[in-house]
Amino acid sequence: QQSSMADASDPRIAQAYADVRNDSNPINYLVVGYEGATKLVLQQAGEGDFNELISHLQEDQPQYGYFRITTGDSESKRAKFFFFSWVGPKVKVLAKAKVSVHKASLKEIIRDFAAEGAFESRD
Repeated sequence: QQSSMADASDPRIAQAYADVRNDSNPINYLVVGYEGATKLVLQQAGEGDFNELISHLQEDQPQYGYFRITTGDSESKRAKFFFFSWVGPKVKVLAKAKVSVHKASLKEIIRDFAAEGAFESRD
């Protein structure tokens, strides 16, 4: 049903996704969060490592991350992509319950990834 879906129409999400997918672009991660209860917005896109990405995760709100890892050597570089949801320890139960449905909305934009995860703590 439509009402439970999230609004992922923020054009910056699609743009950041394209940037992360583009091997010649240094942007290698994005973080999506909320503006209100159901509107997903791009909160961050950057060129750092995974630790930089997780530094943008909030204790009290669900967020979603997407990042590129390049493996191999200079002869044969391969990019792998990972998508995850984050539910911090202080996220309210109701917001937590919506994450799987909202993640599906976001996957209409973020389509390609090798692996997917769900995290609730930074460890």
